[in-house]
Amino acid sequence: EIITVLSREAKKRREAAEAYTQAQRDDLASKERAEAAVIAKYLPAQLSEDEIKKLISDAIVETGANGPSGMGSVMKVLQPKITGRADSGVVSGLVKAALSK
Repeated sequence: EIITVLSREAKKRREAAEAYTQAQRDDLASKERAEAAVIAKYLPAQLSEDEIKKLISDAIVETGANGPSGMGSVMKVLQPKITGRADSGVVSGLVKAALSK
């Protein structure tokens, strides 16, 4: 799916920009940020952290997940809702935190 490909490419650009910034290569970091900005124009609007947390809460209720062992089922419900709209690494960290409470 095109959204998945664009999301992956945008993430690569963000990570490269961060690495270049840490290596004090601002010229290359700027190039990566510019490419990420172009890609972002073709992606759906990104979810806020509060919106993600609401989706996670709803998915936990829907799946009846209780504890870290329910992470897979929660992520399975969330994946179609977040694709292209949120970084799955960030979402998985928030799911893990929510299930650890």
